[in-house]
Amino acid sequence: MTVARLAHSRTAAVRLVERAQIILATLHGERPSAIARRLELTRPTVYTWIHRFNDQGVAGLEDQPRCGCPATYAADQKAEVIATALTDPQTLGLPFGCWTLDRLQTYLNEHTGIAMKRSRINEILLAEGLRWRQQESWFGERVDPDVAEKRGASKPSTLRRPSTVW
Repeated sequence: MTVARLAHSRTAAVRLVERAQIILATLHGERPSAIARRLELTRPTVYTWIHRFNDQGVAGLEDQPRCGCPATYAADQKAEVIATALTDPQTLGLPFGCWTLDRLQTYLNEHTGIAMKRSRINEILLAEGLRWRQQESWFGERVDPDVAEKRGASKPSTLRRPSTVW
């Protein structure tokens, strides 16, 4: 794609269009400081894209890979977290029927050696499309079968207005 087509594109990424507009303005003889003012950029940014275009051509307007911090947990550790969360705890010899984040964190730390925070476990499960259930006691019947009798009769939320006699 040529610079002129890219500068007027409606389907290309905004950053590419902006960079192509910088180059097109430069080709038309506009000064870098005027380009920076018109496009609301800094002069160093304009110079950066001009130099990149001169060195690499249109391909230089694309984003280049950036360095960054390596992943904290390896893919096999994430897979272990997911596999453990999908496994019934009783098949692993545990005395409970359902995982909580605390139980999962403790099990992973003690049995697999993966020291991971609850929040990170939750992020991994959500990224995999797994939704975490609420507490076990919210499912099934209530713990106390006589809770309705102990609670008493329900009260209306608003009082009735007294009827007026005309």
